[in-house]
Amino acid sequence: MDKKENINSTLAVYGIQDTDDGSYPDYVHDHNITLFNGGRIIRHGALERITRVKYDSSMPVHIFDLLKQEDLLGRFDLDLVFVDNPVGRAFINQKGNIRFEAPLNSRLAHEPEEGRAWLLDRPVKAWVVNHELAHVFSSMPFYGPFKENSLHVHFDGGASKSNFSAWLWRNGAFSLIEGHWDLRHLSSLFNANALTFAIIGAGKKDQNSMPGKFMGYSSFGRYSRKLEDWLWDNDFFSNMWGNKQPFFRQVKKDWKKDLKGFNLENPFLQDIAATIQHIFERELLAKLRELKNHTHAGYLYYSGGSALNIKANTALLESGMFRKVYIPPCTNDSGLSIGAGACLEWYKHGRVEVHTPYLNNWGLKDQMVRYTQKDLYVVAEVLVYGRVVAVCNGYGETGPRALGNRSLLARADDPELAHWISMDLKGREWYRPVAPVMLARNLSRLKPAIGADELSHYMLRDYQIPYLLSDPIQGALHVDGTARIQTLTSRGDNPYLYDLLDLLEKEYQVFALINTSFNAPGRPIVHTQEDAFREAREMGILHLVVNGRHRRL
Repeated sequence: MDKKENINSTLAVYGIQDTDDGSYPDYVHDHNITLFNGGRIIRHGALERITRVKYDSSMPVHIFDLLKQEDLLGRFDLDLVFVDNPVGRAFINQKGNIRFEAPLNSRLAHEPEEGRAWLLDRPVKAWVVNHELAHVFSSMPFYGPFKENSLHVHFDGGASKSNFSAWLWRNGAFSLIEGHWDLRHLSSLFNANALTFAIIGAGKKDQNSMPGKFMGYSSFGRYSRKLEDWLWDNDFFSNMWGNKQPFFRQVKKDWKKDLKGFNLENPFLQDIAATIQHIFERELLAKLRELKNHTHAGYLYYSGGSALNIKANTALLESGMFRKVYIPPCTNDSGLSIGAGACLEWYKHGRVEVHTPYLNNWGLKDQMVRYTQKDLYVVAEVLVYGRVVAVCNGYGETGPRALGNRSLLARADDPELAHWISMDLKGREWYRPVAPVMLARNLSRLKPAIGADELSHYMLRDYQIPYLLSDPIQGALHVDGTARIQTLTSRGDNPYLYDLLDLLEKEYQVFALINTSFNAPGRPIVHTQEDAFREAREMGILHLVVNGRHRRL
């Protein structure tokens, strides 16, 4: 499509359903909706935050009420854009009065394709952006216009026609390098493999949280080439969903180990996890190196669910393959409506503004964060004395990471406190670490000559920390000596959190805080103030900050 000035707002929807509640894997989750105007995000909502159903994929049930809530039902000046998925290119809501149809296409388009839509049974202008391209464009609202001669890679469980696609941005437009399912075996190891699910003790409901859990668990083991060969020879036991006995028999036959179950403290299982993580990192970097050599691109934009693999991201950065690596905070499917809307906005009038990650504001009005120095001192003293503070400030973060506006905060130098928060307060597994947040200027306290970057800003990489320097984050240090640190470079990143950390450093010599998401076990991150009060009380949290003001519950 040709760029042209268009005063219409853009309403982007990721909401096409999966075909059935069937066997692994489910492709569809994290439905979301975004309203753009003139390149700026006006409204954004992750459906799970609103409905309180984790990974909610029921947009057809809720879209009518969501549009009504924001007075958008009567807006026929909207350009609609939908995101497709592997199971279709058509959407119809539960009431039958919001419908969308996209053309069938045998190739991956590099720009929006025109479709047909009806809003309250009235025809409206509409487009479709393929799943892959929506992932790729989800970086633009956070990093600005794409750099010339940049490589763009999407990698996830499955998109429109691929689970891996690569694009080259030159002269203001994309060309598709490749799109295929050749790397499906790698992503499936984390979200659709019977052995990895069995090791973790996960069920189907855990599919979307599995990759993070398994990545954290892998740190307890060591890579083994012998184990790798054995796993390949046995197809990673990928289809033993209904019967685990073939795995136990093979282990006894080949390794002389008589496993009775999946005990997570078993070194053999830990080494399997570490080996799988190693394979993923090695094969990903090899593929990216091949693309780098082919395109000679200086920059990499990387998106899709696989870009939440922190260890692989860190290995990619440390390889020095690219001058810069950019990953958006909503790199998984939670960013698809943002990406599709940004894509249409760019092709309509060549403009997309740069945003903070604090975009989850659907249904939230007038969330002004106001606080005094006295307010900060009250919260700082609570934290210094080893208490947990829940924060619900302004708008929530987009993506799966809490970045200070919907967070639980506590001292990061206390391992016992960290253990209690993770396991007792949040019901997380013993092998999963919590993450710290700190001012970027203090990174050198943990390791000389290290610095913040784009990925640490969004908690999307980790740092190897020498044990002798790790005291400020002992509670947030993983078993392998790494920490997934969120950094704040300037006050503009998050004024309240920056001011609080600055005060803690200068007045109390506390240099980092635990930052974990504000949600009760099994629930999405809180959205509204009402959510915050309710879940804080349910979790037994006594200290809550709402829009900058401390509340004692």
